[in-house]
Amino acid sequence: MEKGDNIIVHEGIKVSDRKRLLMFININISCIASNMLSTALTTALPPIMKDFKIDASTGQWITSGFSLFLAIVIPFTAYLITKFKTKKLYCSAIIFFMIGLIICALAPGFWVMMIGRIIQGCGSGLITSMAQVIILTIYPPEKRGTAMGWYGMSIGVAPIIAPTLAGLLVDHIGWRIIFFDVTSLIISTFAFGGVTLAIGNIGKYKFISVHVLLTLLVGIIFSFIFIIRQLHLTVPFLDVRVFKNVKLSISIFTTSILQLLIIGSTIIFPIYVQQLKGKSATTSGLVIFPGSLLMAILCPLAGKVYDKIGMNLLFISSSIISIFSNLSLYFVNINTSIWVISSIHVLRCFAFGILLMPIITWGMVDVPNTKASDATAFFNSLRYIGGAMGSALFVSIMTIVADNVKTKKDNPEMYGFNIVFLFMTGFSVILLLLGIFSYKIESKKEENTANKIKSETLNEKISMKEDQQEIDIVVERKKINKKLEIQ
Repeated sequence: MEKGDNIIVHEGIKVSDRKRLLMFININISCIASNMLSTALTTALPPIMKDFKIDASTGQWITSGFSLFLAIVIPFTAYLITKFKTKKLYCSAIIFFMIGLIICALAPGFWVMMIGRIIQGCGSGLITSMAQVIILTIYPPEKRGTAMGWYGMSIGVAPIIAPTLAGLLVDHIGWRIIFFDVTSLIISTFAFGGVTLAIGNIGKYKFISVHVLLTLLVGIIFSFIFIIRQLHLTVPFLDVRVFKNVKLSISIFTTSILQLLIIGSTIIFPIYVQQLKGKSATTSGLVIFPGSLLMAILCPLAGKVYDKIGMNLLFISSSIISIFSNLSLYFVNINTSIWVISSIHVLRCFAFGILLMPIITWGMVDVPNTKASDATAFFNSLRYIGGAMGSALFVSIMTIVADNVKTKKDNPEMYGFNIVFLFMTGFSVILLLLGIFSYKIESKKEENTANKIKSETLNEKISMKEDQQEIDIVVERKKINKKLEIQ
């Protein structure tokens, strides 16, 4: 696709099966590499904190900072796609990402690494946003569920598998090798920033402070300015009117919550396994691995299931399982076997795996052709904001709770861990409410469709009856005229 290409989301463009497959493989390799780096450093965070002499509240920015700048870049992609050739834009994104990798691999301190992570986030934002638009364009409607399911292995599974691989590398070679390893794989700011920055600072500063309240207000104010400006522009940078589509709005919000839960837990689990239980980075990675493997299997299968049975059952089932699994983690303690933790995480991944890709496909079904790039930009941007907020929010909650109960609990960090998953349970309840609401929308849509078909059938019968009556009248008149002629 080049500049000026007609992006048709409802019907898809005509490309050969071979070209479509090659494009799909290329996109997935790039997305797997970029998405692995969103969480690969979670298991490496403790040794990085030690090397750079920083605390957890500062260290978590290595992950959330990446997601933050990724989210900032994504809205610009919808505009850039209309101005530059796709191939040049895509290659530029990969170059940005690789430069960021090299900087991080050689970083002598925290701030240099943050610069590298910011550059990585910019490149990853372009790659991720373009990938989804291209996939939705080259595949016909009846194959999109399956295609998006396989694509889900890169944006959903790669960030979860990454900590396991990273843990092995950290224990045996060191954390810097992570960047060189992903480099080899790649070869084969205010609106979004303010809110996430404020949440990230909650664990370190009081809420009523310049670092939290001021940055939060800046984020909210600039968000409102952005929305109002887009509503008044003849040709908006991003058309916020796409949120009038209720299904799309539910889908975007749901995906953001899922990303918040997924990325948030990839930060919390390594802290629990390594710092609270004193296990190695490899062990913390292996705790997450079974769930990651299950999600890898489920993502493409869930797409096929969605193509056959629709969204309702998947949405409700996923929400209920998510509530149960997150609530279970509220009751674990320091003596709980790590394999019990791993088993519960498998349930969580099952819940996420059956919903992550189908909800995106479902949300894009009724999006007009001309608004596809805007919808996709919002989808990806808000999803990664959810990821950035997840890592910042849950680490902050754990830190605040642990500090407040130091004199009351024998193990305040463990209590903080439990409270984090109580909050995650609350987010899962929100998912259930969204699922119930979407069920009502689908039921109403089916009812309206049935009534429309019934009405059309009835009108057709009435029309046929009227036509038959006219025919009978004409025949009767001919008979009368014939009798008169005989007489």
